[in-house]
Parts: sequence; C-alpha cells; structure tokens
Amino acid sequence: MSQADNYEAAAKGAAESVAEFHEEDRGWTGRLQHALHVTPALVPLIVLVFAIALFGILLGTKFFSPFALTLILQQVQIVGVLAAAQTLIILTAGIDLSVGAVAVFCTVIMGQFTFRYGIPAPISVGIGLAAGTALGAISGWLVSRVKLPPFIVTLGMWQIVLAANYLYSANETIRSQDIAEQGPFLQFLGTKLQFGGATFTLGVVLMVLLVLVLAYALRSTSWGRHVYAVGDDPEAAELAGVDVHKTLMSVYMVAGFICGLAAWVMIGRFSSVSPSASTGVVGNIQAITAVVIGGISLFGGRGSILGALFGALIVGVFELGLRMAGADPQWTFMLIGMLIIGAVTVDQWIRKVTA
Repeated sequence: MSQADNYEAAAKGAAESVAEFHEEDRGWTGRLQHALHVTPALVPLIVLVFAIALFGILLGTKFFSPFALTLILQQVQIVGVLAAAQTLIILTAGIDLSVGAVAVFCTVIMGQFTFRYGIPAPISVGIGLAAGTALGAISGWLVSRVKLPPFIVTLGMWQIVLAANYLYSANETIRSQDIAEQGPFLQFLGTKLQFGGATFTLGVVLMVLLVLVLAYALRSTSWGRHVYAVGDDPEAAELAGVDVHKTLMSVYMVAGFICGLAAWVMIGRFSSVSPSASTGVVGNIQAITAVVIGGISLFGGRGSILGALFGALIVGVFELGLRMAGADPQWTFMLIGMLIIGAVTVDQWIRKVTA
C-alpha cells in the first residue's frame, strides 16, 4: 500500500471538525444588548413607535391622522437635515457647534446674492452650497491638520459665522413677497405635495432622500467604513491604511454642504431670509439632541444615520402631541431632557458588549 493510501485511511477515522467555538449564553439581557449593539437605530425606532401609539391612544384621530403625522415631518425637516450633518461629525468622535449658524449664513448668502447683486436664484443657491462646503473645509483642516479639538474649532466657528452673518446682511430681512416675485427658486423646497390627506413639502422629500443616500454611503462604501474606523480609533485606522486627514476633511466638507442644503430648506420652510433666525442659535442643540436620542454614540464609531432621523421625529412627535393635548410647553423640554439622559445611559450599557 502506498503512503498516500495510508494517509487516506487514517483520515477516514479522523474527526471532521477541526475546532469549535462555544458562545457563552448570556441570557435574554445579553442577547438584547447584542441586538441593540448590532442595530443601533432599533432603540429610537421603538421609542418613536411607542410615542406615536401613545399620543394616538390619548388624542385619537386628532393626532393619528395623515395631516398631523405629515405635519411632524414638515416641522422637523430643518432639524433632520442638520442632524444628518451632525451625525457625520459625531461618527468621527467630534462635534459641530456651528451647523445652525452656518445654515443661517448660507441663507443670507443665497438671498443677498440674488437681491443685492442681481444673480439668478439657482446660481445663488449654488454659491450658498459652496460657501457651506468651504466653511466645513476650514473646520476640517483645523481639526485634521492643526489637531485642534473639534469642540473648540466649531465653537469658534459658530461665533465667527454668527458675527459675519449680521455684518454681511446689515441685519436686513428679505421678505417672502419679494422672494416670490424676484427669486421664487429660493422657495422651491417649500413646494407642497398632496397625497390623500397627507401634505408633504419638497424639503421633507430632500431630508428623507439625503438620509437614505448617507445611510447607503456609510454602510456600503469604503468611505463609510473609513468614517467609522476613524471615529472608533484614528491611530488604528491610520495603521490599517486609512488616510485620516482626507477622511476628516471629506466629512467636514460634506457636513458643510449639508448645512447649505438645510439653508435652502429653511428658505422654503419660512419663505423669507432673516439673519436673526433662531436656527443660528438653537439649531446646533436641536441637531445634537436628535443625534443623541437617535442612539449615535458621542464617543464615535457607532450608530446609524437612520437613528438621527428617528431622533428628530421623536422630538417632533412629543412637541406636537403635547401641544395638541394642551400641556405646558415645559413638559416637552423635561421629557426631551429625560430622553437625552436615557439615550446616553443605554449607549453606555450597549458599549459594554464590546468590552
């Protein structure tokens, strides 16, 4: 018998499995923790469904109607777009305190270039988008090259942009009637669409499409994997061949471009251009709130942009539901504060699955 036959004969009696790994049974809490870790948007989705069901039971058809539910989408469209920009920054373990101010400044640029310089509205919109991208590039360069903390960079950018906003516009508000007559394209995203009893605007459609495109990019492209890698551990990402500088620059520039889109949505929503719009001050906090409630880790590297959309919708549901119920507006702030603390607590608990 040949040596090869001896090997085959010996192999017939050998065990087929070379190695087996037995996963420790952690019980239902461990399985739940793992499920939430794998699907970070699951928690805000559950909270959103619960909130809609709760107000639907308490208020009946007054709340649970196509008009009321689509009204929520219209109310959160600006915050939803800003939250998309904020999500990209937070996924890299940073934070952007200037998104609201940049958005308002871009509205002023779009309006002033149309009315002060007589530039066609579509070109003015493009200039506004370019301005937002440029401001994002400046912040990204300071963070990635100069190595300044994102909190400090964007805090300073917030103050600079707010000041530039008032100085450039001379605190001048462009009225809705003037825009409708001379630059209607600026109000394009405010166009309403009727579907049965539901009313949408093109700004809502833009928000949903933006979130879906970014969700695909983050999940299914090398750029998205690089964003998560940089947020999780930039040094390890660099050793793995990721260009951390280019990744951060691209993230901040895309976030700035999205702020420009939010500016266009703002003009469509309010029909006017005002340098004193409240979004410049509170838009940053609203976007961060939506992101945190949406289950995106402030430590970076974990979360889904769909969660940020759900977080914005949760805030919108509570605001509209409590207003319809005739409750004191302070209850809204109290519940949102509780949701923020609860979301961070759940995030810390979920993170233990990787410890």
